[in-house]
This record gives sequence, structure tokens and C-alpha cells, in this order.
Amino acid sequence: MQRAVVLGGSFAGLMAARVLSDYAEDVVIVEPDCLDDASRTGAPHRRQLHALLAMGHTQLERWFPGITKEMTTQGALVGRGEAVQFYVDGHRRLPLEEVEMLGATRPFIERAVRLRTRGLPNVRIIAGRGQGLLIQGKCVRGVRYIPNGQQTETTTLTADFVVDAMGRSSRLSAWLEQEGWPVPPLDRMTIDLGYATASFRRGSELPGTVIAHSAPGPASDYQPTLCEPGALAAVEDSRWTVVLAGYAGHRPSRDPQEFRSRMRRCVQPLREVAEQCELESDVETFHFRESRRRRFLAASRLPGGLAAVGDAVASINPIYGQGLTLAALQASALAAYLRSGAAAHEPAWGYFQRADVFVNAGWNLSTTADLAQPHVIGPYPRGYALMRWVGDKITQASLQDAEINRAYMSVVHMQQHPRALARPRVLMRAARVLLAR
Repeated sequence: MQRAVVLGGSFAGLMAARVLSDYAEDVVIVEPDCLDDASRTGAPHRRQLHALLAMGHTQLERWFPGITKEMTTQGALVGRGEAVQFYVDGHRRLPLEEVEMLGATRPFIERAVRLRTRGLPNVRIIAGRGQGLLIQGKCVRGVRYIPNGQQTETTTLTADFVVDAMGRSSRLSAWLEQEGWPVPPLDRMTIDLGYATASFRRGSELPGTVIAHSAPGPASDYQPTLCEPGALAAVEDSRWTVVLAGYAGHRPSRDPQEFRSRMRRCVQPLREVAEQCELESDVETFHFRESRRRRFLAASRLPGGLAAVGDAVASINPIYGQGLTLAALQASALAAYLRSGAAAHEPAWGYFQRADVFVNAGWNLSTTADLAQPHVIGPYPRGYALMRWVGDKITQASLQDAEINRAYMSVVHMQQHPRALARPRVLMRAARVLLAR
């Protein structure tokens, strides 16, 4: 390819640009906010605590070798084994040495990825906002955008390949419809989630802890009765970043006193930070009303030379921490598609087929779990009652057995497909564990 254009310069767009730099002479990122990181208006939830799951960390290091060392030199932390603590209904899971997680804020991670991406000789960033596609015949031939500082005057940018990384508010469907193309169907599930993040000064408390995560489970019927759901991460600048979450009427507020009170009803690491650490920031809240998935493979036709990544494809309940990892996996799917020898001007069915493996796994895992909330009214997948019963049993067994816990957490961290938990060996072992109890 001579030129590839990425619309959007957040994490997903940067990952896509890195992949495209191996296949295009010129890669252009069009992003309205990228030139001033401190004042970015895109991704309004970016200051909330984000998780980079173990597979996401693996993919990040794959595409930017040595970036973990760079970030830890600047204050990020890496945890594995005892340093990464997962709790269900207040019970701590067995530690896993093979699960490695990064302790850093999303702006910090994005800044490191942006610096590495901008350092590539064939990647450049244009400050502007995408306004539409240039489609000739059956192919996308470029984009229209408004440069920053101008009100209405659009500029055209020709391209052999365009990637939509405009996030949850992507206008790609409207652009396709304007050009007479079918719109990919949009799946929605209303979940009414609220979460809040605050930063605390980190001292000598909790030595060796990098990540602590608490979630309700079968014992509480997935309600915050036994323990408040939340998480903390040791991040750059000697801080703890803490997030608390709740559905419907249990959504957290901006009140610092209420925030501390909820932390004291959580697991031990969060209780300790609430008791010992100084609050250094305001409490920032975010309301996530619904999960969304655009099913590009269900469109009857797609123009050639067009792909989408990140929240532009699927915006899933953030409580499961899949967003950044899904974006990294989609970048790898794009690389596999381009490496297969696919022509840039052809519809990217091969890319969407590869990406759907990850997207559908994340979507099915999160939406099935969300249906445990009484206010979430569906749609229910076929066989949901049996799926939930089996899932509850495997979750219970994973709290007692190291082998099942390893299989369970490999799915949580997107290292394995969820169907790995349906293997006869796993089901039989879970049955033996529960019967023995």
C-alpha cells in the first residue's frame, strides 16, 4: 500500500497504525486531540482505571518490544504471582506466576505507545476530525476531514486502506449509509453501570501488591452484599488508582466520603488504602449505559479497503477490563489479514472474521455475566440457564483448585477462548472438586 489512514489516535488507533506501518509506505493518523495530551476530550472515560489483561500486555510487548521496560523506568510497575490478587465474594484466588499485569494509568500507557508510534519513520499524525469516506466504485479511496483550527472547510486525503478507530461514537455507519452502503447491524445490551475512580498517595503499605481486583460471584448471587466490587492498581508517580463500580441504584457518586466508605466494605487491600492513604484527586465518575457491538460480518456488502478496531467495533462492559486487550488483539488480527496477502482494495472480510473470534468471545463472556443482574432484561442467549449454572459451578471450583483456577484465569485474561472451560477434562475436574467438598 502507498498510504493507509487511521481515523482516531487513541490506543486502538495507535496499535492499528503500528501494524499498518509494516505494510504501507505512509501511515496517517487523523486525530483531533493528539497534539495536546493534557486537554484531550475524546474517550471521556480515559482517566478511569483501565486494565491491560495478561494477553493485552503480551500483544503490546509484541508490537513494541521493550516498551514494558521503558514504562517501568518511568514509574509503572509489573506484577505477577502474589502481586496480582483477584477476589471473588471476598475470597482470594490462588496466585498465578504466568499472569503478568501492568500497573499504569491509561494516559500513561497511551503516551508511551504514542511516542513509539510517532517515532516510526513512515507514521505521521494530522490534527483533524474525520468527516466522511471517499468511495469510488466498490472501494474506499480516502477520507474527508476538517483540520484543527478550521470550522467547516474540509480537506481530502487519499488512501489505499482506511481504519475506523473513532471509538464508541464512531460515525462510520452514518457515512456508509450516506454513500448507499448497508449499515452493519448493531447489538445492544442495556446494563446501567456506574463507576468512579480516585487516586491516593502510595507509601509503604501493601508491599509487593500491584493489582487487586474484587468482584461478586455465585455466593452473593453477583450482588454487592458480601463485598463491594472494585479494584486498585499501583501506578506511576507513587500513586494508587482505585475504581469502584455498581449497577443501577448502586452506582457510586463523586462524594469522597462515600468513596472511602465503600472502599472500607471491599477486600483487604482497598480497605487498607482507605484507612492509610491520602486522597490526591477528585472522584471522577462515568456512566456506561449499554454495551454495543457492530456486526460487520452481517452486512450484505462492504466497500473494499475498510476496517474498524476498538470501540468502533465493540464497546463492552468495562468492569471486565477487556477493552484495551481487545484492541491489541484486533491489531494482531489486522496483521494476520494483511500478512495473508489480501489485496488492500478488496472487502476486508478476512480481517473481520479473525477479529470476530476475539470480539465475540469478549461479548459473550461479558453479556452472559451481565444477565445475572436483575435489572438487565436481555436478550438472553439460547441455553442461558444451563450456561449460568455450569459457569457458577466452575467459578466455585476455581476458588478451590489450582488447575481449574489456571484455566479460568486464562479465559479472564483472554489467553484462551471461553470454550476452553467447556472441555470435558475441566468439567470433570470441577465436578470432582465440588463433590469432594
